[in-house]
Amino acid sequence: MSWILLIIAGLFEVGFATCLGKSRETEGATSYWWLTGFFVCLAISMYLLMKATQELPIGTAYAVWTGIGAVGTVIMGIFVFHEPATFWRLFFLATLIASIIGLKAISSGH
Repeated sequence: MSWILLIIAGLFEVGFATCLGKSRETEGATSYWWLTGFFVCLAISMYLLMKATQELPIGTAYAVWTGIGAVGTVIMGIFVFHEPATFWRLFFLATLIASIIGLKAISSGH
């Protein structure tokens, strides 16, 4: 169950990064709605990360959480914010994904 909470926490990290990016692109009330989404996603992500670390090693959980957030945010950047999808960017994204999988695979007893 802790791994599921950690994955969901990572997805909410993607949510708060995306909301932050969208708030930067907008003005007025729309910007404040995106900032509200940022704080809601941030709170949920942190809470779920805290719950997951009650059973998972903090080093592994934090690395996986940030990895999910980084991978998801890069993907959102490419598809939502039209950031470049260069060979090297995708190559290092793939190595990050491999590292996340590796940390999960070697996690002791969980």
